[in-house]
Amino acid sequence: MAIILGIDPGSVKTGFGIIDTSARQPRYLTSGVIKLPSGELPPRLKVIFDAISQIVGEYQPDQCAVEQIFVAKSAGSALKLGQARGAAIVAAVNAGLPVAEYEARKVKQSVVGNGGATKDQVQHMVMTLLKLPACPQEDAADALAVALCHYHSHHVMRTTAAGGFRRGRMV
Repeated sequence: MAIILGIDPGSVKTGFGIIDTSARQPRYLTSGVIKLPSGELPPRLKVIFDAISQIVGEYQPDQCAVEQIFVAKSAGSALKLGQARGAAIVAAVNAGLPVAEYEARKVKQSVVGNGGATKDQVQHMVMTLLKLPACPQEDAADALAVALCHYHSHHVMRTTAAGGFRRGRMV
């Protein structure tokens, strides 16, 4: 594993975060929020696609991880979110990146230790795990959490495959 791009898609704001996992501990590279213009959805999807394509071109990640859709309020919101997610995924796949998908609860569980963690808890743990001087923006922190979840998922699998520990027992 080397450089992971994490994406927290949204139809109003899309968070992104990039970590380098080539060293012993994950290291922060960059993060931010793609703020989308108001108006019709198709031009906003193009902004997501173009921005993710530019980020991929600049940072050359090896892998991409995206948060899955969470349907809480309305089907219309879920559809817009799904389309925003699709624009981000297509940008990553278009650049040749493998894309992994994670449920929000799994991301929170991986980073905070609690699948029902609050946004503040996620921000705090991302700041702590990546040794950041301040909390990143909410959507950027969520994207970094997705990248960390991807790292932890693969790191645990590598460790257990190599004869390491899993859940306190030798495998």
